[in-house]
Amino acid sequence: MPIAFCVHILVYKMVCKRVYGQTIKEWLTAYQNNSQQPEGAIAALYAEINAVAQTASQDVAWTLLFEWEDIERQLTSLAKMRDDVGIDALPLYGVPFAIKDNIDFAGQTTTAACPAFAYEAQATAEAVNTLINAGAILIGKTNLDQFATGLVGTRSPFGVVPNTFNDQYISGGSSSGSASVVARGLVPFALGTDTAGSGRVPAGFNNIVGLKPTKGAFSTRGVVPACRTLDCVSVFSLNTEDAWTVYSAMAVLDEKDPFSREIPARLPLHVLPQRPKLGIPMQSEWYGDKTAEKAWKQSLQHFEKMGVELVPLDFTPLHDTAKLLYAGPWVTERFSVIQNLLNKAPEEINSVVRDIIAPASEMTALEVFHAEYQRAALKRKADALIASVDALLVPTTPTIHRIDDVERDPIALNSQLGLYTNFVNLLDWCALALPAGMRDDALPFGITLIAPAWQDYALAEFGMRWQKQTPWTRGATGKALGTEPSTLVMPRHKQDPTVRVAVVGAHLTGMPLNFQLTTREAVLVESTHTAACYRLYALANTTPPKPGLVKRQDGSAIEIEIWEMPLHRFGEFVAEIPAPLGIGTLELADGRTVKSFICEPWAIDGATDITALGGWRAFIKQLSEKKTETSGSSAP
Repeated sequence: MPIAFCVHILVYKMVCKRVYGQTIKEWLTAYQNNSQQPEGAIAALYAEINAVAQTASQDVAWTLLFEWEDIERQLTSLAKMRDDVGIDALPLYGVPFAIKDNIDFAGQTTTAACPAFAYEAQATAEAVNTLINAGAILIGKTNLDQFATGLVGTRSPFGVVPNTFNDQYISGGSSSGSASVVARGLVPFALGTDTAGSGRVPAGFNNIVGLKPTKGAFSTRGVVPACRTLDCVSVFSLNTEDAWTVYSAMAVLDEKDPFSREIPARLPLHVLPQRPKLGIPMQSEWYGDKTAEKAWKQSLQHFEKMGVELVPLDFTPLHDTAKLLYAGPWVTERFSVIQNLLNKAPEEINSVVRDIIAPASEMTALEVFHAEYQRAALKRKADALIASVDALLVPTTPTIHRIDDVERDPIALNSQLGLYTNFVNLLDWCALALPAGMRDDALPFGITLIAPAWQDYALAEFGMRWQKQTPWTRGATGKALGTEPSTLVMPRHKQDPTVRVAVVGAHLTGMPLNFQLTTREAVLVESTHTAACYRLYALANTTPPKPGLVKRQDGSAIEIEIWEMPLHRFGEFVAEIPAPLGIGTLELADGRTVKSFICEPWAIDGATDITALGGWRAFIKQLSEKKTETSGSSAP
């Protein structure tokens, strides 16, 4: 090892703790506190990973661990970026990560888990560039099912990647190596790819988060295609906030990628309601796995405790869509990638992968168009289905298999794992796979949230709620997640201007007119108080009951909520406000001003002054108690 490398490790070990299992936030906090620096922390992490990779029990999760000199060049570049723009402009400053070995990094070999296909990348994939420009440090490339064809993690000449909890079981694929290195805490996040579930199934099997973005949100330029029209780069992480931090850095339009899509200019500031409706399968298939079925039912109980309304739905249109992925002509996209190799040296391709892809050579353009017409018709039904609820909730997989069982029956057992994943990209939806506790056999169980395109933020925000409700350990490390609250920041995009509105009465969360905010894509920003110069009145003869807020010198601080809505929805919201209410400017306790409901002074005559109660909720509670007392006293 170079002398500089050894010095970095010596200094790091004198002042720092072990770096395994740290979240992105913990890496950043340590840098901010000067308790670690990138050169020393990355050197120590690299030494620990390299020590395992060089032993007889080589870590098959890696296909390539970079030479230290390659990493040192990145650290030198990072130091220059820090000096040029400052750490605050680098949201992933000094955070190590890995990428699936079907994603290019300039100067390094891309294999797609097929040595005969391997080539030296001339340029870095744009998705990786966005992370490096955000300050992240790439340390290596990870194993996968060959050509990203499989959900098992066993179809690789570099070795079978085992489950991180029990090495007799599969890790899931095709992004097996990326999931493994995250679950074991070697890196806080890694990139996979997802066409049929490859970024979700390994997350479910290894107790980590798998974010499958809206198709086109991340550039796929520089990624070996599986099905180019469906492919997504995906994110594995230890917790929800880390996955979203990476999403925020990567969700950038790539003008050179024809399949890249810009986040819509009028992206709704959408989150799931506090008591959302989640659609679940009306009939669930477990392939005889009673342990998985039990874990699913336990998960549903946790969701119900969160106030979720579970709505059984007929998933037939979704399953019919899924059948198109491999039984239909989309497999010809996979064929187009390996056609030359298949013609020249078919023996160099994994036999299972070859058997899946080779028949595509017989498919015709006519079959492609017929299948696309069928997909479009199914999507119309599927969109109507998902529109009936706030999101879908499914088991990430219906079962898990032992490695030796998959080796004996590779096609059928693999196909079982895609029951709740294969349809998502064909329908242009997004998904978030989350841990959901442990099965009775000590293997992880996972659930997945699914929503229409561009509702990635809504899924992540609800994922944070699930994480707080049922906190999991960090992958297979045994370390608990931190409980410190985190805030998810919207990604960079051309978002419409917004306006903040303070509400004081019937529009508060849980009150009868709150829907007028939520249906206009408004998001609750904070609960706070007015300045101490307002009086609150219960207006007479209003349905539902409404308050009037009037500015007075003898006033008090009144409890309020502040909501943010897109400016283009504000006009229709204001149009629904009846006299004597209107919109004016409200002063907050901290001196800020926002738009708010105000009341015309004439309406105060005959109204009840409820200022002393401090807010509308207290008044409604008082009314309810009086009603209960009256009802009780009139009982026989």
